[in-house]
Amino acid sequence: MRKFLVILDDSRECLNAMRFAAMRAARSEGGVQILSIIPPDEFNHWIGVGEVMRAEARERIEVHYEVFAKWMRDKQNIDPELVIREGEAVAEILAQVKEDPEVGVLVLGAGTDKKGPGPLVAQLTRNAGSLPIPITIVPGDMSKERLEAIT
Repeated sequence: MRKFLVILDDSRECLNAMRFAAMRAARSEGGVQILSIIPPDEFNHWIGVGEVMRAEARERIEVHYEVFAKWMRDKQNIDPELVIREGEAVAEILAQVKEDPEVGVLVLGAGTDKKGPGPLVAQLTRNAGSLPIPITIVPGDMSKERLEAIT
C-alpha cells in the first residue's frame, strides 16, 4: 500500500497537509503515516530531567496526533500510523522515507507569511531533485472546499 507521509508539528499549515494526505489516501486506497520529530536540543539537560521532558513531548505529540487521527478515521475512513523520531527534522524525514518502502509521497504544508513557506519546505525543495519520492506542497491558506475538489 502506498503511504502519504505527513509531518505533525505546531504550524498552522500542518492542518491542510493532514487534510490533503487523508483525502488523497482515501481516494487512492492508500494510507497515511504521520511523522512527528522531537528536536535533539530539547533534552540537553540532566539525564533525569531530560527523560521527563522526552516523555512529556511524546505525550503532547500523541494527544495532538489523536485529534487528526479521529478526523481521518471518522471522515475519511483512514487509520493513520504515528511515528515519533528524535533528531534533526530533514535527516529524520529522509531516514523515515528510506526505512519504510511503502512511503510514496511526502506531503508538506506551506506557510503563508512573508518569511516564506517554512523551513522544512525550503530545505527539502532545495534537494528535491535527489529525493527518493515526490513532494506535494499544500498551500497553508487553501480552503477545505478547494482541497476536497483537487484531491
